[in-house]
Amino acid sequence: MILFPVFIFCPDIPTDIKNLAMDPPPPPPCQFRNWLELPRDVTASILLRLGAVEILTCAQKVCLLWRNLCKDLSMWRKIDMRNLGDLWDMPYDLETMCRHAVDRSCGQLVDINVEYFDTDELLHYIAESSSQVKRLRLVCCYNISVEGLSEVAAKLPLLEDLEISYGPLSKEPLEAVGRCCPLLKSLKFNSQGYRRPRIECDEEAIAIAENMTELRHLQLFGNKLTNDGLKAVLDGCHHLESLDLRQCFNVTLTGNLGRRCTERIKYLRSPCDSTNDYEFDAELHDTGSFDDDYPSGFSDIDYFSDDYGHYEFSSDSDDPDYGDFDDYREFYMY
Repeated sequence: MILFPVFIFCPDIPTDIKNLAMDPPPPPPCQFRNWLELPRDVTASILLRLGAVEILTCAQKVCLLWRNLCKDLSMWRKIDMRNLGDLWDMPYDLETMCRHAVDRSCGQLVDINVEYFDTDELLHYIAESSSQVKRLRLVCCYNISVEGLSEVAAKLPLLEDLEISYGPLSKEPLEAVGRCCPLLKSLKFNSQGYRRPRIECDEEAIAIAENMTELRHLQLFGNKLTNDGLKAVLDGCHHLESLDLRQCFNVTLTGNLGRRCTERIKYLRSPCDSTNDYEFDAELHDTGSFDDDYPSGFSDIDYFSDDYGHYEFSSDSDDPDYGDFDDYREFYMY
């Protein structure tokens, strides 16, 4: 008798069915991030990226952990009182808020930025509360007087970085800062640029040249200095590494002066260079025709806007006891 092998056909089981039988299904992805699970130092690093207004009116009210972090003096070594919108619709007393932020620094403040609301009184309060300030930035602070800024300079001996944009622009504060702040390495002294009417003034450039000989970085956006003022700066500031002369339309970087700038200055921005990376409105508000004096033309002005992300907060714990969370109410204007 002859025996023949018998083959039984068994269809392959699909791989996905095998995996389904062997492994449990993965849990659904979490919809929200629980920010309370972050390490304390990571949370502090995130909060440090907020402005003082955001911290005092929002972040410190999220939970007890954030409240405690926001009260730590290390959070207030740098204070950013930036403008967050329409100043006239701001419901807070920004000067009171800034004083509160300075108080939280407990004399350890080293870096402060104030936009649109500073006064002589507040500037004195900042300087008297901390003599360790190394960086001072004042933007559109039109209520600060030339005398007030000059007086405060004597109280900031460690100042290394100063910016005054669209504020008390004159030679007196520059002379005072130069005399009282020997460590100053960076100066931004910016104003609105225009080509008409043509006004020439070298007083500020000469004040810088004679009193700030250790400068490494200088920005004079929209200044009225001429070639003579620029020569004075080059003669007096031997350590300059960067020089921004955008919209300084009285300066002509040709011949020996242009060659001197390009050879000495590592990072040079010329009067007609693009303003695309300039953080303020650089639109020219001129009258008359410019074609005769500036035939080459100028680039268009771009505007910047900040995109703010939105985060969800989630916690499984019961509502904590926020204690003195209501102290922010003193900032409201009634």
